[in-house]
Amino acid sequence: MPGFGDIVKKAFYLGVGLAASAGEQAGETLGGLRSQAQKLADEMVAKGEMTTDEARRFVDDMMKQAQQPTVEQNSSSSSTPGEPRRIEILTEDEEPKSAGTQDVDTMRQQVQALQDELRRLRRD
Repeated sequence: MPGFGDIVKKAFYLGVGLAASAGEQAGETLGGLRSQAQKLADEMVAKGEMTTDEARRFVDDMMKQAQQPTVEQNSSSSSTPGEPRRIEILTEDEEPKSAGTQDVDTMRQQVQALQDELRRLRRD
């Protein structure tokens, strides 16, 4: 039967291995994102929709956004970070209180634009 020290050592090595693997996967994902953003920028430059300087800034901005942690804070909620987020269940005929029709239309347009861009990127 292995001793306690061996178990601790194996757990430590497992943690180090998992951290290294996660780091490699993150690097691969960022590399893939950079190549996709560069490809999109190159296409836009070729079509004359953007200059090379704008393309370079576009790729740099995309990489900065990808590297930033995604923290979505609900400013209207007074919950603490450790507390679960509260949700409101609506019936089909009930409309959200805070969303106006203009906001909903804008969000729908943004979602449609993102879906179109995703389809275009998948084709490439």
